[in-house]
Amino acid sequence: MRAPKRLYVPLMGIFIIALVAALVSAANFLIPVTAAILSYFVFSRPRRALERLGLPNMVIATLFTSILFVMVGVGIAWFAEPVANLIDDMPGLMQEMQAKLGDSDGALAKVNEAAKAIDDAVGNAGEKQAMEVEVVSETSTSVTILTMAPKVMSQIIFAIFLTFFLIGSGDFFALRTVESLPTLQDKRRAVEIIKTIEDRLGRYLGGIALINAGLGLSIGAAMYLWELPNAVAIGVMAFVLNFIPFLGAVVGAGVAGLVAFVSFDQPWEAFGVFMTYMALTSIEGQVVTPLVISRRMQLNTPILFLIVAFFAYIWSVVGMVVAVPILIVAKIVCDEIEGLGALGHFLGDSSTTSRRERKAKADAAKQQAH
Repeated sequence: MRAPKRLYVPLMGIFIIALVAALVSAANFLIPVTAAILSYFVFSRPRRALERLGLPNMVIATLFTSILFVMVGVGIAWFAEPVANLIDDMPGLMQEMQAKLGDSDGALAKVNEAAKAIDDAVGNAGEKQAMEVEVVSETSTSVTILTMAPKVMSQIIFAIFLTFFLIGSGDFFALRTVESLPTLQDKRRAVEIIKTIEDRLGRYLGGIALINAGLGLSIGAAMYLWELPNAVAIGVMAFVLNFIPFLGAVVGAGVAGLVAFVSFDQPWEAFGVFMTYMALTSIEGQVVTPLVISRRMQLNTPILFLIVAFFAYIWSVVGMVVAVPILIVAKIVCDEIEGLGALGHFLGDSSTTSRRERKAKADAAKQQAH
């Protein structure tokens, strides 16, 4: 017996609450699983190309996962120390910035004096004055990084091994999904959805990784020309942060500007470093990415912002990285499934059209031609 329609809304609400709770509680497991699935989609097209050359899937999986292990090892060997030094220096940089801004001739000197006068007035009005206690933390950022490193490395290793088994299985999961569907029409639609996801998501993730690598090299070279300390670390930071929509470029430019403000004597130099970073990220976002990434993967900006904020809430920084691929998959599925086309159209940018809309327009054009 079907549930009454009036129960659909509360049942859906309970399901959403339970889903969010599961995503939060199982974050340590779901994060590497999600990363492995996304890696599988990235390697799907080159895997099929090598498979057509006669290589077994397990050999291909060994090749790709070996590349991933080498990339992780090289990244740790070359970039771990400068990035750790930059992170460890951040508290000192913040204190130096406050010292510069709070200097007797600084812009915030009068504000500090006014705040102190207000505090004195409030303190004198009361019968008791609070005792000032200075708490000095002996825990450095390096110790925090060393504490988190085993957990992060275990998740990375788990994700790579899961990627190995996914690639080694070939098209097993896709075939089982198609075989489980009842009608021939459903099977064809499932094949189209899987191919579309592999094509668009693989192209997006591979293209974004290459673009961000080029951006990191460009920003690192620009910071070196500015003679900024830790230029290599800032380039690596730019590569990583650019995977995060909206906030990545602003945070990276802010960190680079902070380092320049503390390192250089003239404020205009810090402003120049900040604007150089923003200019390079703007060129990447407005020129390079639209040329490399298909317009069909453009998404509704307010919805994308909400999805990024939601995954940042449940999965922290990693959630902001995987939010865009997850939304792309959701849009593809909605575009291809009957009854969800309106939702897929809503998730897309105003300039994008679904496959069904393009087909409808082509059929209408054919009818007008006849």
